[in-house]
Amino acid sequence: MRKPKKEIQLTSYDELLGINEAEQNTLNQIVEVRLNELHPFRNHPFHVNDDEKMAETVESIKNYGILNPALVRPRAEGGYELIAGHRRKRGCELAGKSKMPVLIRNYTDDEAVIVMVDSNIQRENLLPSEKAYAYKMKMDAVKHQGIKDENAASVDSADLVGQAAGDSGRTVQRYIRLTCLIPELLKLLDEGKINFTVGVSLTYLSETEQIWVKDCIVSGASSVTGSMATKLKQYSGEGKLTELAVQLILNEKKTETGKVTLTEKIIRKYFPKEYNREQIEQVIYELLDNWKKSQ
Repeated sequence: MRKPKKEIQLTSYDELLGINEAEQNTLNQIVEVRLNELHPFRNHPFHVNDDEKMAETVESIKNYGILNPALVRPRAEGGYELIAGHRRKRGCELAGKSKMPVLIRNYTDDEAVIVMVDSNIQRENLLPSEKAYAYKMKMDAVKHQGIKDENAASVDSADLVGQAAGDSGRTVQRYIRLTCLIPELLKLLDEGKINFTVGVSLTYLSETEQIWVKDCIVSGASSVTGSMATKLKQYSGEGKLTELAVQLILNEKKTETGKVTLTEKIIRKYFPKEYNREQIEQVIYELLDNWKKSQ
């Protein structure tokens, strides 16, 4: 007698994603979730600071609770990934709360990135680095999805990325270029020690060339103007930018007033190791004297 065939149980799509029945029933609903179940968005580009605005958020939570629920999606590893609401979660922690209301949505990776960026990009006082990495993440997601505008017409990806914040495609592209800066220069840009236009020009320099520029700036000997940044970019493109050239370009204004500052690190590259300071100075004076006589 033949044994009855064993019934094959197909794994559902939700099971493959690690979404159980209880989670499925809560999708698109507002529920209270414990804070330790809420995990930050991967590579979240926006900073969460314990500053004056956070103090205001904490006070509001203590008095009125969370007025707008956070937006999350289920994680295969368990718990939920925050899409919008990182500051609200931190505010709840500081207010002594153990739970917060969230709206659960089953977004794809690209959908989650786009919603995460759009829900934060219009915030006031965003740092250039925050917008730079946010726009880069959204640009990648838009390109993956091949998104079109509301009229189903193909549009430039950069224009589409900037729509939520009212930025043009060109502005978006310039922000994304900032992700090519070394972290130290990007920090100087965030601190206002170099401006946006200068920062964009410096992205065309190699990592080593950017380090030379950074060293000049942090030493306090130099600042970078727009014309200097343009010249640095030009020399780099022509393969003529050296560490000495960087110092000379960034000392341009001082040269006009008769004052030039070159670091000992640069100067010693041109002399034997056994030369002391007096010997180096003597050689420089002789070279300058010969140059003057030849004029």
